[in-house]
Amino acid sequence: MIDWQRVSDLRDEIGAEDFEEVVPLFLEEVSGVIDALSAGPDLSRLEEDLHFLKGSALNLGFEAFSNLCSAGEKAAAAGHAAAVNVPEILDCFHASKATFEAGLSQGAAA
Repeated sequence: MIDWQRVSDLRDEIGAEDFEEVVPLFLEEVSGVIDALSAGPDLSRLEEDLHFLKGSALNLGFEAFSNLCSAGEKAAAAGHAAAVNVPEILDCFHASKATFEAGLSQGAAA
């Protein structure tokens, strides 16, 4: 679900102090889009929203979530936005976030 090697690499690349600042910013930015999707996705923006979420997720190691966003983005780009399983994507985000936060508190990325 989480690519802990990517998380560790990011921490090494930007330093532990900056990492501690980046994580909350990532979660805040992503949460805005997640909240909008939870309220009811705008199908005309779904491809763009999923592209943003995919990129953000890749940066922080949310592998499973990124994969779902990528598949949804491709479906939306092909004109099948209504067929994208948004609840599955949202569930995966919440599960990934919980796993990520638990792993960080246990030193998984150290």
